[in-house]
Amino acid sequence: MPTTPSIARIWRGRTLSGDADSYEAYLRKEGIPPLERTALGVQLFREDRDADTMFTTISYWADLAAMAAFTKGSPTKVHHLDRDHEFLIELPDRIEINHILIDNQGLR
Repeated sequence: MPTTPSIARIWRGRTLSGDADSYEAYLRKEGIPPLERTALGVQLFREDRDADTMFTTISYWADLAAMAAFTKGSPTKVHHLDRDHEFLIELPDRIEINHILIDNQGLR
């Protein structure tokens, strides 16, 4: 199995600020573990703003075929968690698929 990612799959969802802590806990419990078991890597970001909070999940994949196996079909298919409708201001209708052109993470 390849260990170098060539694809970054990016999902974004927005909650009201008052729901952000609960949604973060829910994402950590229900949304992130399947990605940790399947993707080459995963990152979860949180941007707190005045009235809402944006969550961004980036998962890293060897290729589109690996991502399609995870989604059981189209790699661009949005997978809503069971309780997303309770937390999210609107349900995301798309996923970004980005080809990784430079992957230099020699952080200093």
